Amino acid sequence: MQNNSVYITFNGAAVAAAYVMLGLSLWLAPINLSTKGYWAMGILLLTASLVNLVKFRMEQHLADETISRIEKAKNEKILSEYVSKD
Repeated sequence: MQNNSVYITFNGAAVAAAYVMLGLSLWLAPINLSTKGYWAMGILLLTASLVNLVKFRMEQHLADETISRIEKAKNEKILSEYVSKD
């Protein structure tokens, strides 16, 4: 579990640093405010989409894993009943 927390902390710091640098470059860009707002909105929506995609993929993986465990338990029960019939 310690390795996961270090990995999560490192990735969280990297994402935070990327957003700080992106925000700074957006702030210093020689464009008008409406364009900066449009770009910031795009960044925000892209972030939300990526979070939703990762959440969906994780839930799908957990559902597939649960179905696999249920099928495995069902098959083991069928085999144990077949073996105990004799």
